[in-house]
Amino acid sequence: MTGIRLTAPEPGWSIDADVVVVGSGVAGLTTALRCVAAGLDTVVVTKARLDDGSTRWAQGGIAAALGEGDTPGQHLDDTLVAGVGLCDEPAVRTLVTEGPGAVRRLIETGARFDTDGSGDVALTREGGHHRNRIVHAGGDATGAEVSRALVEAVRTRALHTIENALVLDLLTDAEGRTAGVSLHVMGEGQHDGVGAVHAPSVVLATGGMGQVFSATTNPPVSTGDGVALALRAGAEISDLEFVQFHPTVLFLGADSEGQQPLVSEAVRGEGAYLVDASGTRFMTGQHELAELAPRDIVAKAITRQMQLRGTEHMYLDARHFGAEMWENRFPTILAACREHGIDPVTEPIPVAPAAHYASGGVRTDLRGRTTVPGLYACGETACTGVHGANRLASNSLLEGLVFAERIAADIAERRPARTEAVRPEGGPRVALLAPEARTAIQRAMTRGAGVLRSAESLAAAARELEALHAGATEPGEIAGKAAVPGVDAWETTNLLLVSRVLVAAASARDETRGCHWREDHPERDDTDWRAHLVVRVGEDRTLSVRRTPGADFDPVRP
Repeated sequence: MTGIRLTAPEPGWSIDADVVVVGSGVAGLTTALRCVAAGLDTVVVTKARLDDGSTRWAQGGIAAALGEGDTPGQHLDDTLVAGVGLCDEPAVRTLVTEGPGAVRRLIETGARFDTDGSGDVALTREGGHHRNRIVHAGGDATGAEVSRALVEAVRTRALHTIENALVLDLLTDAEGRTAGVSLHVMGEGQHDGVGAVHAPSVVLATGGMGQVFSATTNPPVSTGDGVALALRAGAEISDLEFVQFHPTVLFLGADSEGQQPLVSEAVRGEGAYLVDASGTRFMTGQHELAELAPRDIVAKAITRQMQLRGTEHMYLDARHFGAEMWENRFPTILAACREHGIDPVTEPIPVAPAAHYASGGVRTDLRGRTTVPGLYACGETACTGVHGANRLASNSLLEGLVFAERIAADIAERRPARTEAVRPEGGPRVALLAPEARTAIQRAMTRGAGVLRSAESLAAAARELEALHAGATEPGEIAGKAAVPGVDAWETTNLLLVSRVLVAAASARDETRGCHWREDHPERDDTDWRAHLVVRVGEDRTLSVRRTPGADFDPVRP
């Protein structure tokens, strides 16, 4: 334990539970439902409304070997290829073996997926997959349906939920074990202001950290809160340099910032082509799967074409789908495009890569346990070893389902006793950044640690981030403005911490692998770099980065 915590008022209220789950996406709600089914008193804490996380934005679907002729072994092979030598094979084998059952249980929970003419679940294909194995709903609204079903199940079972609550820090007992979390509830309700949920098991399922970049497919709530909390608590973070940039995000202009509309990989899975301004395809000959190559390969190809031609975007051409297919298979994407003045039925869609998914996160074992006793992580917040250097399309929702069930089973088996939280007296508090610093962080990260990276660009980003960090070592001011405790300041401070860790890892990895692309080290280096980078924060808030001896995941010892 570092003893580091955010500058915040002491909790003014508290409640007790067996488990507190932080996050309300597929990972968080599945964990909570399974814990309640096991008889555990469970509280769900979520930053906005129950259905406001990243899950509902997932368009493509859930990958699982459900189709005739498909097997978990084939799914495993595709996942390992996409992960470019850094997947933890036991974790992947767990994912693909338990995945079909987890999807069936999700259907039993109430999720309604699209079916074919015979009434069976319809399966499509996405990048990196050699089989049709993607389950989808509403054409291109899978995440929304998954979220609907899980939220409905949570409300039907009357789970204790605390909405509009930003988690702050982990609470521990006198032995250093997890004893709950502190949090801040926004608005008026049963709980207001800073409080605490006391519980011997805490599950972080807070989603991603896409908001560290200027343009992302992630919702505004994705500010890396879970990873930042885990770092302050002394947990290990792994593979954070591997940020997946989705290759086909609707291009809204070079100055567009914030959440950007995604054009799902499933559009390419159904036969759309990537073309330049002249209508010439450029993925043929670059990979055996052409437009359906793994995401890192497609994103790099688009970026190279943009550099070669001096343009800010390429095009996705699906005019040959026709109006009926667009309206039935991809209604959400069609509506988003038309809202921005583009009609995919009659014209190609301008697309460019944008930050999409963090393949790394809080390091866990196959039961979701972190290096801090009693602290678990699941979903995009976690690094289970499943994704390696690049996530295979539609494995993310599956990972959330599978490892949520494993976490709930572990907690139910252990049933740790409730203990009293001890607040460290005089421990180091993190001085807060003023909300105005958020834009500076995002622009530094986009310039220096985006799709294209180099020692020079990463060093420049590190200097800007360290200047912000140094400027906030004394509580009170940044850029001449008072940084008072509050949601915006806490989020900005979290963004700075996860950005510093990402840049430190990306600077150390002197190779190109998966979604980490170093212009000054353009080749993959299996001799020196088929290994993981693990980062921790010390009590003095400095970062330590270590390299594992090989590609195998180190055992997690809580």
